[in-house]
Amino acid sequence: MVSEDEVPLKLLLLGTGDFARPAFAALAAGPHGIVGLVTQPDRSGAGHHNHPHPMKDEFLERGIPVLQPPDVNSPETLDRLVTLDADLAVVAAYGQILRPELLSIPRLGAINLHASLLPRHRGATPIHHAILAGDSKTGVSIFQIEPAVDTGPLLGTVCTTISDDETSGKLHDRLAQLAVDLAVNVVEQLASGTTRPLEQDDALATRAPRLSKSDAEIDWSCDATTLDRHVRAMQPWPNPFTFLHTADAPPRRLIILAVETGPLLEEIPAGTVVSGDNRDGLVVGCGGGTVRVTRLQPEGRRPMEAETFLRGTVLGPTTRLGPRSGN
Repeated sequence: MVSEDEVPLKLLLLGTGDFARPAFAALAAGPHGIVGLVTQPDRSGAGHHNHPHPMKDEFLERGIPVLQPPDVNSPETLDRLVTLDADLAVVAAYGQILRPELLSIPRLGAINLHASLLPRHRGATPIHHAILAGDSKTGVSIFQIEPAVDTGPLLGTVCTTISDDETSGKLHDRLAQLAVDLAVNVVEQLASGTTRPLEQDDALATRAPRLSKSDAEIDWSCDATTLDRHVRAMQPWPNPFTFLHTADAPPRRLIILAVETGPLLEEIPAGTVVSGDNRDGLVVGCGGGTVRVTRLQPEGRRPMEAETFLRGTVLGPTTRLGPRSGN
């Protein structure tokens, strides 16, 4: 709540992904005014389906201006943002770098909601990298945006434990909800002048660079723990995949949705299918042992349990999983 001696802030929101939606909805329903939403242009044309933009529609229904510039730093866009006369910009999962000229427009600058405990996992994919690294905890940080990526002073954090079976998608949704109260509280502190910025320790920083589809390919030479982290981290995008090689058949693409540590066996080449029946399940050699694939999705079919897949698939003694080339 804004106290009697406080003046509500005029907020400019910049965000596109679902991570931003809960916090932005809470800010829009709060005591501070929203002068505009800046979001990425609608995707359409070759390679994209026309689809609704839920956050855009929600804000238009509230009577809030929505801007979708291809380049948020263009002179035309900056001129429009100046006319909105925002006190503070709040950024979450927007998708474009904000240049100093834009950051200087709001009186209080710009703050960003980031899905990690900064300075750990600076970059575009902090949730994926937290799972890949085997972190036991993560959270959401809000920081004052500076020209360098994710380096500004911290204004608030919230922490949570990462579950052993959590995928990037599930963790993303939890963090989006955790960001709500944090965002509301930090905006209130900025309105009242009570924030206590904390400089980040650059020596503790790690990188979380953007991922590509090729990053999702499974390396069966990794140990079972690393494979499990990879499978969970790459869901729902870019989706952990491999290719099934059987005798007298072309490679078949499989999305691997869940694995667990398999039986201890010696001298099993990585990717070799040790067992492919309903008694022992789909057991595959990996670095230092085996893993049991428990859930997967064959190309062109729905996700299924491994036992369902095995009922309709004959796996011979030379069956293996690995790259399309088979090398």
